[in-house]
Amino acid sequence: MALTPSTMLALGTPAPDFTLTDVTTGRAISLATFADRPVLLVMFICRHCPYVKHVEKALTALANEYLARGVGVLAISSNDAAAYPDDAPESLRAMARELGFQFPYGYDESQEVAKAFQAACTPDFFVYDRARALVYRGQMDDSRPGNGVPVTGSDLRRALDAALAGEPPLGEQKPSIGCNIKWRPGNAPAYA
Repeated sequence: MALTPSTMLALGTPAPDFTLTDVTTGRAISLATFADRPVLLVMFICRHCPYVKHVEKALTALANEYLARGVGVLAISSNDAAAYPDDAPESLRAMARELGFQFPYGYDESQEVAKAFQAACTPDFFVYDRARALVYRGQMDDSRPGNGVPVTGSDLRRALDAALAGEPPLGEQKPSIGCNIKWRPGNAPAYA
């Protein structure tokens, strides 16, 4: 399995608009869905990736905790479901139910939303402030499958806390690393 780091998009980049269907409710979700939230966390995840599986329980707890604190939270899967059936909408719906997601989980069938965010891997995290300017992109924490470091969410927590407090972006931001987004044949962007 090839490991891919996040693109580390420039801080201050505006959040792209998008429209996706929430696999858990069937409702349309867009950037405007989160207009009343002071901070927005967008995470690109999937069901099959061992890097996501490694953090999925802690990630769900963190996301649900910050959702209760007013953060808008959105999970997105952009993987090619034809090649990776575990990442098809029905399977993602089961994942959300099993893990107890209290936030929407969008399926990006066209993969255009992943390209708009310049998402590269799973998991890949993006935090936007009230003006929807990018203030964090990078890892959840230093834990990886097999490295013995506990999953704490420390990096993502610090970024969310700073954004909620209206503080400037964190100085040190480490790229996330995981499986590459599974692009449909011929659909991979230039940055992938």
